[in-house]
Amino acid sequence: MRQTLLIIDAQQELIEGNHEESPVFHKEKLISNINLLIKKAIELDVSVIFVRDLDVAKGRGKGFQIHNDISLPNHLKFFDKTATNAFYETGLLNHLESQQVDHIIMAGCKTQHCIDSAVRTATINGFDVTLVGDAHSTSNSNSLSAEEIIHHHNETLHGHYNVDNFSIVRNCEENVFVPTHNSYRE
Repeated sequence: MRQTLLIIDAQQELIEGNHEESPVFHKEKLISNINLLIKKAIELDVSVIFVRDLDVAKGRGKGFQIHNDISLPNHLKFFDKTATNAFYETGLLNHLESQQVDHIIMAGCKTQHCIDSAVRTATINGFDVTLVGDAHSTSNSNSLSAEEIIHHHNETLHGHYNVDNFSIVRNCEENVFVPTHNSYRE
């Protein structure tokens, strides 16, 4: 089995907020859990991919970069995106297919936008996804708190399937690098 850790939009200004946006919910826990996932990925020789949103900080400067408290591994790959979906015109799908990846461990921001669309698109394109339930975050919307949004998406995306491929939600303390998707196929 080939797998990768995909971290979406874990950028300085998105996590910390700015004059228009609030910081994400439990940002310290998010950063800590992403760092834990990166550490585990390095130990297991699992590739790490970061996707950055070009809308964050207008695609430049410190605000655009990966959050400065996230420990970047020596070997990683970046994809920059212009749309909510990390797969849209980024080369991510071609890269994953060329590496023969079949399992994606996913984390990052924002839950109801970029995380949701990436999970669903990945399953449509033949990948099993483990969404790390305590390693993605968002900020409050006009109608729901960030905590409610995260809970809803963890519940909705756990067991989500597109016939042959599934997404499941597990937390950092679980061994997310040992997929359990086959229990849905039996």
